[in-house]
Amino acid sequence: MYEKPRFLAAGDSALVVEFGNSIAPEINAAIREFVTKLNNSQIKGVLELVPTYRSVLIYFDPLTIKVNTLKEELQNLLETEGETNYSSAYITTIPVCYGGEFGPDLDHVATYNGLSKETVIKRHHSTAYLIYMMGFLPGFPYLGGMDISIATPRLESPRTKIPGGSVGIAGKQTGVYPIESPGGWQIIGRTPLKLYNPDRNPPMLLAAGNYIQFHSINEEEYHKILKEVEEGIYQVQKAPHQGSEAS
Repeated sequence: MYEKPRFLAAGDSALVVEFGNSIAPEINAAIREFVTKLNNSQIKGVLELVPTYRSVLIYFDPLTIKVNTLKEELQNLLETEGETNYSSAYITTIPVCYGGEFGPDLDHVATYNGLSKETVIKRHHSTAYLIYMMGFLPGFPYLGGMDISIATPRLESPRTKIPGGSVGIAGKQTGVYPIESPGGWQIIGRTPLKLYNPDRNPPMLLAAGNYIQFHSINEEEYHKILKEVEEGIYQVQKAPHQGSEAS
């Protein structure tokens, strides 16, 4: 984490505030605190905020606020003392049916790492994952904390269609495809939950700064939960998160 955040130009109507050069919980915490302050400050001319692993992209209207003025306003916010309240963070349980038709790449992930499929599954769902940010699809969570012993490179040739709910591994990251999409992650399972539903309020099930815990289920349980989700009667399991942040 940098001693002081860096300001980087991103064209004539955007500015990047960079907090560090690595993926780390303390950087993520600083970003979330800064975004909260910035949202509350309502600086005139700021249009949109895009928080990432280690920076915040700020879109602004250059006809309303000059970039140097914006930098001054942002610097004042950064120097304002504040305390982020993590007691409100919660952990969401994500049921996953691993392997088989739902996880066509589980065998490869196991073979690549010299592990059994059962070990890969256990190590994948034994961690509480911090949600660092949301992207590249609506509701797609970028997670930190995966056991590096199951890290696996992306597919050499991406698939043109990956079903919504697919759980994948790409390098040292793991994530969940919220909707059907092309993609190159190694797919090891699928959840029956709908991470993104435009008819739901809010439409995204997850949010940055919270946590998820995967839970292994069998195919029968998958279809039972899916039916309940489609009928609108499934109760997503959420609880207050206890303990330190995952790295």
